[in-house]
Amino acid sequence: MSTTCEEAAEQVTRNLGFDCHDVSPVVSVRNPFDLANGTMPVLELVIIAGAVWALVHAVRRHRAGDPVNLAIWCASLIYLFVTEPPLYFPEWFGLDEQYGFIFAHNLFTVQFMWDRLPLYIIAIYPALSQLVYEVVRVMGVFKHRGALVGSILVAFVCQGFYEIFDQLGPQLKWWGWNDDNVIVNHPSLASVPMNSMLLFASVSFGVMTFLAVKLAGSRAPGGGPRRGWSLAWRIAVAGVLTPPSMALFGIPSAVFGGETPNVTAQAWVLGIELGLVWLAGLWILVSHVRRRDAEEPEPMTPFALIYPVVYLAAMAALWLVALPAFLDAENGITSQGTPVGSGWYTIACFAGAATVLVVLHGVRRRARVEVG
Repeated sequence: MSTTCEEAAEQVTRNLGFDCHDVSPVVSVRNPFDLANGTMPVLELVIIAGAVWALVHAVRRHRAGDPVNLAIWCASLIYLFVTEPPLYFPEWFGLDEQYGFIFAHNLFTVQFMWDRLPLYIIAIYPALSQLVYEVVRVMGVFKHRGALVGSILVAFVCQGFYEIFDQLGPQLKWWGWNDDNVIVNHPSLASVPMNSMLLFASVSFGVMTFLAVKLAGSRAPGGGPRRGWSLAWRIAVAGVLTPPSMALFGIPSAVFGGETPNVTAQAWVLGIELGLVWLAGLWILVSHVRRRDAEEPEPMTPFALIYPVVYLAAMAALWLVALPAFLDAENGITSQGTPVGSGWYTIACFAGAATVLVVLHGVRRRARVEVG
């Protein structure tokens, strides 16, 4: 048996429709119109185009004297390459007994690392981190409330935008979780591990943003913005320190882990922590709206104006494609044999993401009227 395709990986990839023994160790390229289903190239287009646009936007911000956008874009890739390989091949890092095999991606147009890492997954880190940071920055939260409050709101915004995607992926075979992994993948909300919902979809992006804002956003000794090596090492620190933060915030639920984990207790702990993310985020949004008379928003950018709406509309369209099979699912499994996500939580995330955009544009319209 291949060292990159142990028994659990073989089972998950077989359910996705391919053999993990028959993969390319470096890179593989496929016809985007010949993937497992038609939603996959659409997803790739939305995410990869978003990452490219995010880079263009970040470079422009950097040239204008604000390096934070570029720092977050680059730090997210460092975070990716620190985090993803151990998730795909835990045995290489001596983590197979601690974490076990967690999940596998399906085969997309461009794939790396024994076909475990799709190009769109590389792209989603900078695309999503830039989306959530830029929305909060343009609202004026970082300017008026500081790095900590802004980063907490980033964690909330990321929860909404990311979980819409996360709750859909397993049903459409974008990836498959190893359901036999009780160490990491349980407890779960429908088909999505709650550890992933909290630690990846909120904690990691919130902490990375805080570190990038505090480190890269500080002024150089001469009073100007950070550049060159002074900026580069700060970006590296922000990216490298993000994964340990996930372990730190995972300690409360890990207390009930071990060889025979108390899954019910873990579910309660993770549920409470997720609830706190929602409460904190909504409180910051409400208080921001109340302060709108005294706190001017930042100038709107094309990226903040357009990409969050495009992302949300694309996810809504993909959910509509999946909805018939979702509604016909029995015991959480569709007729195609794929697990579904939580419909109620997805609706809550759509509502949360839409509320964020309403606040973003509503406060701005009011500001323009008052100025006029």
